[in-house]
Amino acid sequence: MRFDLQKGFPAMTTKKLAWKAVVSELLWFLEGSNDERRLAEILYEKKRENLNDKKTIWTQNANSRYWKYKSKFEGDVGKIYGVQWRNFNGVDQIEKLIEGIKSDPDGRRHILSAWNPAELHLMSLPPCHAFSQFFVSNKRLSCQLYQRSCDMFLGVPFNIASYSLFLHLIAEECSLEIGEFIHTLGDYHIYHEHFEAINIQKKREPHTLPKLNFDRKNIFNYSLNDFTLSNYDPHPTIKANMNV
Repeated sequence: MRFDLQKGFPAMTTKKLAWKAVVSELLWFLEGSNDERRLAEILYEKKRENLNDKKTIWTQNANSRYWKYKSKFEGDVGKIYGVQWRNFNGVDQIEKLIEGIKSDPDGRRHILSAWNPAELHLMSLPPCHAFSQFFVSNKRLSCQLYQRSCDMFLGVPFNIASYSLFLHLIAEECSLEIGEFIHTLGDYHIYHEHFEAINIQKKREPHTLPKLNFDRKNIFNYSLNDFTLSNYDPHPTIKANMNV
C-alpha cells in the first residue's frame, strides 16, 4: 500500500481512529520506555497513582499469562519497540537515523529495526511492525515499513497512522518535505471475532482524508496535544476486542 502524505493524512475514515492512542504510543516509543504505566501517563495526562483503573492498548500484553511471570515490575512490557529504537544493543537508532539522513540524504542505510533476535524472549510481544527504511528523493522523505504480522481490522489502520505521523516528525527534524508512506504486509489476517465488525465497515463509504497539524519541536519534546487532525470526519467507532 502507498500513501502520498502530501495529499492528506491516512487516518481511517470508515471507522473512527483512536487518534490520542496513536500519538501517545508513538511518543512512548520515542522515549524508549518499557513501562506500560508510563504510556498511561502520556495518554491520560495524569500521574500513575491516579490511573489504577485506566487501560492502554498495551495493558493486555503487560498482564498476559505468557508474559506476567517474566515481568520485573507492574506494567513491564519488556524490550519492545521503543527500547529497541533507542537502545538496540547499545545503539540509539533514532539518533543514528536522523544523523544519517541529515549527513547523507542519498544513502541507502537509513534503517530502523525493532526485530532483535537476541532479545525476542525478553519482549511481551515480538515486533509486528518490525523493519523500516527511510529514503530521500527530490527533498521529500519517504518510508517503507515491513510488517510481519498484520491484524487488518485493529492493527493495520493504527500502524498506518502511527508510521505516517512518525514520518512527518522525522521529515520535520531533517528539514525535508513529506513524501510517501509505503506499507508492505507479511502475514495479513482478519480474526474470526472481527468478522462482524468488518462486515459493518465494508458497507461504509470513505470520506476525504484529514490534514495533520503540528508545530515543529525537537523530536523528543512533543506532547500529546501538539498534534491535531483538521477536517477529520470519520464514520462512528466500531468496537472490537484485541487478540492477544
